[in-house]
Formats: sequence, structure tokens, C-alpha cells
Amino acid sequence: MSNKLFKISVIVSFISVFLVILAGSLVRMTGSGMGCPDWPKCFGYLIPPTNEKDVYWKPNYEYESGMMILHKENFYVALNDFKTGKTISLNNWKKYTIHDYNEFSVTNTWFEFINRLIGALAGLCTLIMLGISLKFIQSKPALPALSLLVVLSMGFQAWLGKQVVDSNLTPYKITIHMFMAILILAVIIFLYNQSNDKKKFS
Repeated sequence: MSNKLFKISVIVSFISVFLVILAGSLVRMTGSGMGCPDWPKCFGYLIPPTNEKDVYWKPNYEYESGMMILHKENFYVALNDFKTGKTISLNNWKKYTIHDYNEFSVTNTWFEFINRLIGALAGLCTLIMLGISLKFIQSKPALPALSLLVVLSMGFQAWLGKQVVDSNLTPYKITIHMFMAILILAVIIFLYNQSNDKKKFS
């Protein structure tokens, strides 16, 4: 039963990572890579804006630290939690200088946000796979070792994603990001083959 459950977790992990690659390709094709100019949140929100007016300064509005606004063709980040008055004051804001991207598109934002959600789901799937693999730490130590490698690679991939965003989509960083995703798929395939080897698996 444990063997079957582990194989299922490996297959689910493969599918989830493959979906991340597909989502990333769609983001690239639609030019939505900067749909969320910050990371890991999106404009400082857990759930990104759904309307263009949401990224502009609003009077009598409670902003939280890290939330972003688009003001005079620049992004600004809230320095702390505060409530605005009737007119804008930049005393509570800091210009976002990590990159010079200064556009907003609801479509691009949600393409990128969904891409990140799928990535987070894939990370969770690989963590579950690692947890199941620990049952074979004595009988088949290669399985938890490879599963751990996948999880660590997913963490590194998430860090690479941040570097891609912070660099305003530098081509070579995008290439490394994609190559890493393909490498993770290769490790998962090898992991499945190892679990399917009846001569070695007990």
C-alpha cells in the first residue's frame, strides 16, 4: 500500500510541476511575467487587485505595510500600516526601486498570480511526496534522498522566480528558471523509475 501511495504522490508531483511549466509558458507568451511586480505577494496583497483603480492611491483607505500603489508612473510601497487622509502624502511611502517596471494590467496580473498559485501547489505536492518517502528510509534510502532533492530544488526554483521578477525578466535568468523546472521533472521521472524497480524496492 505504501509503495502504491508513494507512486501516486510521485505522479501527482510530476503533473503539478508540468502544469507549472505550462503556466509559465503561457505567462511568457502573453507577456505577463511582470503582472506582479513584487514577490511573493502581488502588489503587496495575498489576493491581487482585480481593478485598475485598486492600484492607485485612495483617500480614507487603510493601507498595510508592503502594499503598492502606482503614482505618477512609479510604484510606491507602504512603509507601515496607516490610514490615508483626503490628499496624498508620500511620507508613508517609499519608491519601489528594485526595477523600473511601472504598468498594471488586470489580465497580466492574474496570469502571473495563477502561475504562482500552481507553483505553490506543486511545492506542496512535492512536500507530501517527501513525507511519504520517509517510510522507505531504511529499505530504499534513494527514494527519500531523491524526494528531498526535488523539494530543495523547488525551493531553489522559487528563489529563482524572485530573481526573475526583480530583474524585470532578464532573458538569461528566465532560461535558467526554465532549465531548472525541466531538471526537476527529470529527477521526478528517475524517482518514479526507482520506485518501480521491483528488484530494488521492498
